[in-house]
Amino acid sequence: MMAPSLGQLSTAVLAVLPLLSGTAQAQSQGAEGGDASLVFSKASNDSLLWGPYRPNLYFGVRPRIPKSIMTGLLWGQVDDYKTVPQSMRFTCEQNEGMAGYGWESYDPRSGGVQHIHDKENGLDLTTEFVKFPEHGSHGGSWGARIRGTPREDASPDMHTAILFTVGVEGLGSLNVEGAEEEDQEDKGFLGNVRISGETPELGEFAFTITEGQGVRPSHGHEPTYHAKPLDRTMVHSIQAPLEALWQAKPLVFSSMKTTIDEYIEEFTTEKMPPPFQTYTIQNKPGAGNFHMIQKVFEGAFEFDVVFSSASGLEPITSEDLTKQIESNNKAFAAQYEQAFQPSKPFDEPRYLEFSKSLFSNLIGGIGYFYGDAVVDRSYAPEYEEENEGFWQETAEARARNQQELEGPYELFSSIPSRPFFPRGFLWDEGFHLLPIIDWDVDVTLQIIKSWFNLMDEDGWIMRETILGNEARSKVPQEFQTQYPHYANPPTLFFVLRAFLDKIAEQSSPSSAHGKEPLGHPEANKVLGDKETAMSYLRDLYPLLKRHFEWFRKTQWGDLKTYDRPAFSSKEGYRWRGSTQTHLLTSGLDDYPRPQPPHPGELHTDLISWMGMMSRAMKRIATSLDETEDAATYGKMEEAIIKNIDDLHWDEKAQAYCDATIDDYEESVHVCHKGYISLFPFMTGLMDPKHPHLKAVLDLIADEEELWSPFGVRSLSKQDDYYGTAENYWRSPVWMNMNYLIVKELYTIATAPGPHKKQAKNMYDELRKNLVKTVYNSWKETGFAWEQYNPETGKGQRTQHFTGWTSLVVKIMRMPAVGDSKAKGGAHDEL
Repeated sequence: MMAPSLGQLSTAVLAVLPLLSGTAQAQSQGAEGGDASLVFSKASNDSLLWGPYRPNLYFGVRPRIPKSIMTGLLWGQVDDYKTVPQSMRFTCEQNEGMAGYGWESYDPRSGGVQHIHDKENGLDLTTEFVKFPEHGSHGGSWGARIRGTPREDASPDMHTAILFTVGVEGLGSLNVEGAEEEDQEDKGFLGNVRISGETPELGEFAFTITEGQGVRPSHGHEPTYHAKPLDRTMVHSIQAPLEALWQAKPLVFSSMKTTIDEYIEEFTTEKMPPPFQTYTIQNKPGAGNFHMIQKVFEGAFEFDVVFSSASGLEPITSEDLTKQIESNNKAFAAQYEQAFQPSKPFDEPRYLEFSKSLFSNLIGGIGYFYGDAVVDRSYAPEYEEENEGFWQETAEARARNQQELEGPYELFSSIPSRPFFPRGFLWDEGFHLLPIIDWDVDVTLQIIKSWFNLMDEDGWIMRETILGNEARSKVPQEFQTQYPHYANPPTLFFVLRAFLDKIAEQSSPSSAHGKEPLGHPEANKVLGDKETAMSYLRDLYPLLKRHFEWFRKTQWGDLKTYDRPAFSSKEGYRWRGSTQTHLLTSGLDDYPRPQPPHPGELHTDLISWMGMMSRAMKRIATSLDETEDAATYGKMEEAIIKNIDDLHWDEKAQAYCDATIDDYEESVHVCHKGYISLFPFMTGLMDPKHPHLKAVLDLIADEEELWSPFGVRSLSKQDDYYGTAENYWRSPVWMNMNYLIVKELYTIATAPGPHKKQAKNMYDELRKNLVKTVYNSWKETGFAWEQYNPETGKGQRTQHFTGWTSLVVKIMRMPAVGDSKAKGGAHDEL
């Protein structure tokens, strides 16, 4: 082994230390909204208190409490000086040589099992997380079992450094017990490490990091008495700046750099200890707000981390973890087959494994976020977008940088992708919750309420919720600011409709099967009491109304200035936020829109979303006996459906199209066939006998337009913009849009109507194609992906995208209904 240079030892470490800079600027006001505890029991909230709610980390546990305890796990291979700094894992990243990672099973109330296949480090790591919510009066206890095994192509005696970190952000204390003992102060800990603590919300508690199992490497250096004994656990306690507590990796490297500098001074760079001894933290245990615990293993290893609330009768033990892990695994398997057992032709074990993986990673990606947000509330007149050339004016207004920090806010939310999008996205969330509500209604309702608690007094909800410095560290600065006049598709109303469906199903006489439902006892309690369910909706209803009215006030389209004959003079809509290349607020970022942007534009997708929202509001109002409101929303729904045809149907193109104003000040259609053309269908606004349904079905089924063997393309192959420029929504197959298509095909295929047979065949074939696409890519790469190539079926763009791509779980669950000879010819072997 070549002796490392000083640059190799310290420069790479120093590179990560600047991440510690930054200042905390949280403000004092809290989030607005009702109190979920009025509906959800203490037992329900206790079972959801703790979780791996830092989804940007491979494993990071925290409670749903602002400024409280946060933990993290780091590891790296320590056999080569050149690769150690780069090999250290902490935050999920796209390009770290992973052969796949994520939850194999997960329930937010009990825990789960995660496998991490770190190919580049030669290590397979397993984290088994279990919860004991009934243990004590402060939200219970939890434990994690960490196991590592060298991969087949790795050396069986490879050296791994693994660290567990724990910090407290707010009021409270943490102290390493036994730190005053002289031998531990100098050399490290033999046996378990115990950190006692106390916070106002959690009371007294203790972390125990067990000694564990595995070979601890012997001294690799002479004279040995100068170097640290590696058969012990090193603990470094510090008082870190509050704004640095989330940055465990640079804090760890800062401690390691001190060790490295001491070794260089004592041994010189030519006679350094081996890397597994050099890259160790300082052993300085005691009091502090941040504690690092490091172990070094040779080959396979295992140890436990146990958090025990002092309010419990007895501390949680490793034996308790073993029993709970086994119990959780059995319970999850039984409940999963009841909730999401794939239907034919996917009723094979491999598809069940695939389904479990996607769903577990979706629900295991739920996070708790707390902090300030960057918002521009300048209400600059340019933001009204009233003039031609408005996109240039708004760009100039944004460039004045009038944004400010406001908050702090909190959000309980699932996320699209742990490595790339570890934060809440408004329109993604509605798709995320469609599978989650089939598993745990109550956690779904808590997440919905959390989003609506973000709403301001006008009814606006930020479309991308980036709270605090940790969340902002993953977002380019130009995308951090949120604007109170920008919208996002209101997909949470899909989930509220699903909730009403479940209430109706529960109330049906046929729903009584004479046996207790599987799953956690707190998961679906709201469904068991219709009065409680209605209480939740009543609490939410004023916020829903305010949000709906905000859309109508801010995203209205101009029907009166131009000659646009339509059933209603009010129901036309335009997204604010257009540029010459993007319309980010629509969610379909670079999908072709009328160019140049014009204040007289009307957008097909937005009026369709408004129709869906009107229908949902009518149903919610009806369920709450708000008869006048229900009638009002019903009239809006009728007017919107008629105006969709009057304003957006293009007879020549036989498609729904956006509208704009031409050089002669006349309204004209701009047709880019693709997802935009399908929105009236995808949002459920076309009944089985709709006069334009045949044309929409033909467009979907046309292989020269939208149909591909891998799913429905986002843009027609015949469009001049197909596959051009960024090519984000200009050809790829997206699972959220395909889910809406396949769901509506099922509706048409199972209802009387002239197009029933065509819809049946398209439904069966599209369903098979979608599952095949996601499954094959998952088997090949170990990941679900953000989108899929329409020519090859390969997953592309964001890796580990287990957000709305996980809707394939529901697609597999849907039944086959069509004829054996399906649209599109014989499909490939699944």
